[in-house]
This record gives sequence, C-alpha cells and structure tokens, in this order.
Amino acid sequence: MGGIAAIAKSLGHQVTGSDRNVYPPMSTQLEQLGITLYEGYGQEQFTPTPDIVIIGNAMSRGNPAVEYVLDRNLPYTSGPQWLLDNLLKDRWVLAVSGTHGKTSTSSMLAWILEDAGLAPGFLIGGVPDNFGISARIGESPFFVIEADEYDSAFFDKRSKFVHYRPRTLILNNLEFDHADIFDDLNAIKRQFHHLIRTVPSNGLVLSKAAEANMASVLEMGCWSEQQFIGNAQKSTWQAEPIKSDCSQFNVLHKKQSVGIVKWSLIGEHNMDNALMAIAAAHHAGVQLKDAVDALASFKNVKRRMEIKGVVNGITLYDDFAHHPTAIKTTLDGLRQKVGNQKIVAVLEPRSNTMRMGVHKNQLSQSWQLADEVHLLEPSNLDWSMQELVDNSKAPVTLYQLTDDIVAFLVKTLQPGDHVLIMSNGGFDSIHTKLLKQLGAQNA
Repeated sequence: MGGIAAIAKSLGHQVTGSDRNVYPPMSTQLEQLGITLYEGYGQEQFTPTPDIVIIGNAMSRGNPAVEYVLDRNLPYTSGPQWLLDNLLKDRWVLAVSGTHGKTSTSSMLAWILEDAGLAPGFLIGGVPDNFGISARIGESPFFVIEADEYDSAFFDKRSKFVHYRPRTLILNNLEFDHADIFDDLNAIKRQFHHLIRTVPSNGLVLSKAAEANMASVLEMGCWSEQQFIGNAQKSTWQAEPIKSDCSQFNVLHKKQSVGIVKWSLIGEHNMDNALMAIAAAHHAGVQLKDAVDALASFKNVKRRMEIKGVVNGITLYDDFAHHPTAIKTTLDGLRQKVGNQKIVAVLEPRSNTMRMGVHKNQLSQSWQLADEVHLLEPSNLDWSMQELVDNSKAPVTLYQLTDDIVAFLVKTLQPGDHVLIMSNGGFDSIHTKLLKQLGAQNA
C-alpha cells in the first residue's frame, strides 16, 4: 500500500493514508514524498472529501474508516485494481510470485533492467538499497511487480496477483501459508492457476524444475511458453556454486556457461532467485552477460539479512523471515558465511499463520542451525509455545516481553557472536534497543 501511494503521488495525485502502526522504512519513505500519514482510522483524514479511497486488504468491516466510506457512498477500490486501471494495463508486466523470495527476486530483476538502461517501473514489498525506494513509475514499458497471493480487499477475495496481467511470470515456489484466508494448499494452487490463465500465449512462465507443488499447478493448464531452472534435464537455466556460500556461482543457459556472478549475497535460495531474475530479464531483451554482470553491483533489500550494526564485535542482522522455510534458508545462508561462530536467533512469530499454530510442527525444526533461540510468545494464543521448546534440539527460551530478550542478550553476548532477528513487523524496535544497550556498555 505504501508503494501504491508513492506511485499515485508520482502520477500527480494528492495522496494521504492511514494505518494503525506506521514504522520505518516505509513511514520514512512516505513522509519524504510529502504524503500525509494519519495514525489510526479517524474521519479527519476524509477532509477534503477524496475522489477515491484505496482500501488495503488488512482493512475489514467494522473498521471506522471503512464504515465511514461505505456510509457516505464514497468511491473506493482495491490497491491491485487501482494499479491495473491506472498503470499496469499499458505495461509489459514482469510479475514475481511464490511463497518465498518475491521481494529479493523482484529487486534483483528491477536492478538488472535498470543496469541495462531500461529504466523500469517497479512495485516491491521492501526497499531495495540500489534504489532507496519501493516503487516508481519508470520510463519504459517494463514494470516489475511483487505478485502476492494474499486477497485483494474485504470486498474482493481474489488474490492480488490476478489483477496484474503479466507478460513475464516467475513462479518461485509454493507452500501452505496465509492460513487466515486459505483453507488448504489446494485453495492456494487454484489462485496460482488463475494467475497462469492471465499470461498471454506469447508470454513466458518461469518455474523451478523440482518444485512439485508448482508443477501440479502447471498441470492444470498453461498456454504460454514455459522455461525451468534447476538441475534437471528439462531445465533451460542452471546455476553451479563456485563458493560454498553461493557468493560466487556459474550461470548456465541451455547447458552453456554465460558468466559468473560474484556478489555480496549468500545462500542457495538467493542463487536461485538470481537465476530467475536473469531469465526474466533476458525475456525482456537484456543480454545474458549484462544480466550476470549487473548482479555484481546488486545491493540487498532492507530487512533481508540487513546488518543493522556491529558493536563490541557482535553483529546484528535484521531479516523478514516469518515462515519455517524462510527461517531455515536464512539460517543456512548465515551458517555458510560465519562457519562455527555463534549464531543467536531471535524470532517474533507475528504472522496470522504463525499465531494460528499452523506451522508449529515445522517451526521447531527450522532453527536447528542456530546455537540458541530466543522466542517472543505473542499474547492470546490458542496453543502453547512450550511445545516448540520441548521439540527443539537447539536450546530455546520463551519471553513475554521484548525488553527481557534485550536484557538477557546484553548480559550474555560475546565478541564474534551473530544475532539474527527475524520478524515481519517492527518487533518493538528490538534492533535499536539492543544496539543502544550494547553500545552503552563501552560508554
């Protein structure tokens, strides 16, 4: 929604917005654009009367702002529908979908196109450091969008991505998530197939050869060219690690090497994301050597293994991981990087799916590469997180307060330790608190 607000502002509209809890980096970005933010959902934001209200999918009936709009018959729409009507219908859309890796892959793809001189537009669910913003209109037909399967709005329960009409579609992976709106994995598969149905016959669908769930979606029908990545006979695109942490890897197209990526990122998941981005950019006309070379200057997305600070030899990372698979792959990448040095994982299980306990059996297995785990237990759960402690080989400590986690870590962290903080929210500013208190020890 913040990205949509930025695009609307760029199109010349006067834009305001509201949310219950606005926090950086998005709040900072919007304020810099001159977009007025209202904390909460009071009616003062509707003066003067807006020409249209874009209602985010987190809003539901009973919300004061929603009720105000409905009672006064103000024009309203969803974010995805507004994008289609005002921007996407005239563009070559490159959509990046999947349970994991959307933000990183979208950012890589946008940067490859930018480095090739194509000046793409983009809308990404994070802030890529190469651009410093999460959205822009662009100066060419190409538009990169992070294509989320979450629903569009309380009045439109279709997945957001069915509005995007991509010509180039990346299908990264598929697992059960968003248990608050999907009954099961098959319900998500149906939405992904609705997306595939919108790709034209002269478009391209990219997917992983070894991704069984996505393969079953494609078996429902695909009317576009298909290309696959991975170590399979049918794969058009492959990657071979040169360094074990995947900070260097060889890119192969039709079994022929087209270049070596040397970059600052780590992890097999990022290598796969890069391969997808290279393939999608090539479909848009970027030469393969140019695509490979562009990644050398790619900077990661904020909140994706972002180093927030190093104090007393202790390195603090911020990561958006909030699903067992994402937690596992993030820890795997960090372990490859730091070897036997101590990794302290700090996790806030904040998403609706996490709070519902859907992934609790996988969650305790996801952090086994950490040396110790500190877990904030949300209030009002229908299940006890003590189960996670009992089922984990890595030592886990539960907390009710963020400040208690900070206090314990300040006492116990040692030079050379790596603290990985994972949450899809603000986590009560734990990063700032921890860095400040660690720094105060030397004051």
